[in-house]
Amino acid sequence: MTRNAGCHHPTGVDPSMRLSISDASHRSTMTAWIAGVLTLLVALAVVAVTPTRAAAVATAVELGTAESFAVLGGSAVTNTGPTVINGDLGVSPGSAVTGFPPGIVNGATHVTDAVAAQAQSDLTTAYNDAAGQAPDVTFPDDPPVELGGRTLTPGVYNAPVSAAITGTLTLDAEGDPDAVWVFQVGSTLTTASASQVSLINGASPCNVFWQIGSSATLGTNSDFVGTIMALTSISVTTGTNIEGRALARNGAVTLDSNVITRPLCEGDTTTTTGDDAAAVTTGDDAAAVTTGDDAAAVTTGDDAAAVTTGDDAAAVTTGDDAAAVTTTGDDAAAVTTGDDAAAVTTGDDAAAVTTGDDAAAVTTGDDAAAVTTGDDAAAVTTGDDAAAVTTTGDDAAAVTTGDDAAATTGHDTGGPGDHHPGKPGKPGKPGKPGKPHHYGSKPPWHKMHTHTTK
Repeated sequence: MTRNAGCHHPTGVDPSMRLSISDASHRSTMTAWIAGVLTLLVALAVVAVTPTRAAAVATAVELGTAESFAVLGGSAVTNTGPTVINGDLGVSPGSAVTGFPPGIVNGATHVTDAVAAQAQSDLTTAYNDAAGQAPDVTFPDDPPVELGGRTLTPGVYNAPVSAAITGTLTLDAEGDPDAVWVFQVGSTLTTASASQVSLINGASPCNVFWQIGSSATLGTNSDFVGTIMALTSISVTTGTNIEGRALARNGAVTLDSNVITRPLCEGDTTTTTGDDAAAVTTGDDAAAVTTGDDAAAVTTGDDAAAVTTGDDAAAVTTGDDAAAVTTTGDDAAAVTTGDDAAAVTTGDDAAAVTTGDDAAAVTTGDDAAAVTTGDDAAAVTTGDDAAAVTTTGDDAAAVTTGDDAAATTGHDTGGPGDHHPGKPGKPGKPGKPGKPHHYGSKPPWHKMHTHTTK
């Protein structure tokens, strides 16, 4: 039998098959190589668009005297429509303020005066402080950096050129009430219509700062949070609200039917001047001072103090060591709640109500009325038809002077060895010691339950 040598394949494999296998192996290697290159390119792209982050180092920016301002312009402040500014309004070194009314300022207005000049000086210091903080996050140099749709934890965020907010930017304090955000924007900040900055988990508008290298423009009907410190100008368009401040160093602040409310932070003092002035402060050591007809001051916090001057003045304070003083006002009214509360009112139809240990109410004027509740409560009223009522208080005392005066005091409940327990201390404050009671140690008026003087 004759063999066909050309058909003899010792390996039992067709050469064409060997070629096909070799080609497939080569193509597989090439595919894997290309896939690796693509993976590397994708990884590099992700790195390019992902901000770099270091450990959080943001610190609150001290505003100095600029803190009391809700709006401060360098060259001018112009307004259209029924804007409401809750805080001070100022301009320096420029002198143009227009649109008030119809705009309303619930605060003082300073135009090219020493106060506005000092506020601008302090703004410059604050601006430089914010600009000089080391970034925790630096966004890629691909303007504008879109902040909308992000949830950001505390830190210093740097956008080298420009930034925008479309939709919602959420700032998450993660339960830390002292959390701080500082945004450094190289040139411009622009927010879209109906955009918003949302605070969650204890974030405070007191601790959000925007350092803008040129100008900021807030879109219509948006809600913004934080203190804007712009080198040039700030434009707040129709219907936009700011819980913070609009502070421009060199240019103008332009407003249109807005509500701008400076945040009230721990240790703040609010001073308002004008008819229908109103001051509201919240925080430890809060203080509110209002001057004008129909003035009203409301403070909440430890060591809160409210002082109002004007007709129909009203002061309400809540907190330990609260003090309310209303003076020179017809129909003045003071209400304080807290340990060591004190209320002083002067004027016709004055009324003082205090609640708390060691409470004291002093009213002067026709138809004056004082009501105190608490241990060691004391009420003093002077004027026609004066009435003093102290209730539910050991060692209560009421003194009234005037026609038709009436005083009612609480019961003397002390006894041998009786003792008021001490009050526990608040954080940072020592507790108050108890008060011992002994027979024979109280003044004679403690034996009276009701006393009327004509």
